[in-house]
Amino acid sequence: MTDHLPARTRQQRPSLVRPGNPAEPWRPVRLLAATLTRSLATAVLLVFVYYELPLDRQFGWNGLGFLLGGLAVVGVLVVWQVRSVLRSPFPALRAMEALALTLTLFLLLFASVYVVLAGDDPHAFSQPLTRTDGLYFVVTVFATVGFGDITPVSQVARALTTVQMISDLLFLGLVIRAMLVAVQRGADHRRVERETGDPPPADGGRA
Repeated sequence: MTDHLPARTRQQRPSLVRPGNPAEPWRPVRLLAATLTRSLATAVLLVFVYYELPLDRQFGWNGLGFLLGGLAVVGVLVVWQVRSVLRSPFPALRAMEALALTLTLFLLLFASVYVVLAGDDPHAFSQPLTRTDGLYFVVTVFATVGFGDITPVSQVARALTTVQMISDLLFLGLVIRAMLVAVQRGADHRRVERETGDPPPADGGRA
């Protein structure tokens, strides 16, 4: 019956199934599983690197420079990840991977600094910090749980913990907000592409 429709009308009707891409009912599940697997693998790899880093050194200005440089790297990474979310054919899944990378790196950065400080000054915290203790403390601060079993004692430790608290608020208020906006704009862009009949991305559909 479409043979009797005007040519313009036939061109405007969107195709439900693209040539060469048959409908795959399990594709969203597979994409989500792949995204979760990559996110978990990224977090595990970063934690492994954290446990292998040489953190038995003096804190001093080198430790402060390491923290500031690490925060700058995280900031650049966030900007790059937001842009990748905007370009991704699956922005929500891409944002999930981006947050897994940036949040893990952000927390491990502060945990590393805490461990270095505790090794250089045994009285910086209420107890000596192992790497696991540093990771535990940084997560409790980020989650605003504050059990009180590990507390900063020295002025430097309290200053660093205050910096982390402020950075946590910035991460939650700006980074996650930027990711959500990028997901929304990316989804709008994909919807416009589908409505106008633009060809799909050339990346094979990876999130």
